[in-house]
Amino acid sequence: MEEFNTSLVTFNISSTPDHPSTASWVSVKLVPSVVLSICFLLGVPGNIAVIILKPNWQHLSNLSQSLMLNLAISDLICLLPLPLWIYTLLYSWTLGLVACKLLTYLMYCSLYSSRLSVTLLSVQRYLQVVNLQNIFDRVGKRRLLVLLWLVPVILSIPSLVIRQVIEDQHGTSCRGTHAPPSQQVAVLLPECLIGFVSISVVAFSYIGVQRKVNQTAFFNNPQTNRLITSLIVTFFGLWMPYYITNVLGVAAILLKNDGLWKFCLNSWNIFGALAFVNSCLNPLLYAFALKNLCTLCEERER
Repeated sequence: MEEFNTSLVTFNISSTPDHPSTASWVSVKLVPSVVLSICFLLGVPGNIAVIILKPNWQHLSNLSQSLMLNLAISDLICLLPLPLWIYTLLYSWTLGLVACKLLTYLMYCSLYSSRLSVTLLSVQRYLQVVNLQNIFDRVGKRRLLVLLWLVPVILSIPSLVIRQVIEDQHGTSCRGTHAPPSQQVAVLLPECLIGFVSISVVAFSYIGVQRKVNQTAFFNNPQTNRLITSLIVTFFGLWMPYYITNVLGVAAILLKNDGLWKFCLNSWNIFGALAFVNSCLNPLLYAFALKNLCTLCEERER
């Protein structure tokens, strides 16, 4: 795909010049490619290690272990095709229409599943630490895990429909087809809403946990506070720029502002690559460093 981003569609209101400037090529293609390469090199081994080693999982409930495993699998599925996307970003798409649709669909399914897993983990921590409730356990672990993939499967359908292999003067790309403005907005808005809701829920949950930690003298330690802060800041900092760009994209479509749309097209490459950093960091944040929070939950339940 010529414009690699995690938006469901890529719209070419104005084409990229045949001979783009060096600065434009570096910012739009080289920088995202480097970021995605680092994500692949660090994230794939990290998530495989989580799946195999299950670090600190003895402190987790069965439901938490299932959510952690689902998170690692989702991130791994998301990161494995990155070499192909990097090649496509730098050169062109060579695998045909079926692969274009299926790989894009798989990417969105894994991204949505990862975000939902992070959101549910944060809510579960909040309920355990603050309210001493285990609502998710009553729902049933299997039902919850089915929903964790059923919802992404449904939300990712637009990518399966819209993605096409397009040939133009710049080469062959796997990207969204030209669509009427109403369809463009209909695709971007739900993604924005889901993203903002996820970020808000994660922030609210961990801020609630942090307040409870600070009220408990035994657990009021800088290490736990730093961990909670890193969970919030990482999820917020890596995803918010992408969602803000989506909002600007919607504004550009509604206002028919070509200049703003060009900015969004260029920004999606960079901010989309940053979003993949989240899948790279998840093993460190949610698997290798949650022992303090797990201990806190156990003490609160006694």
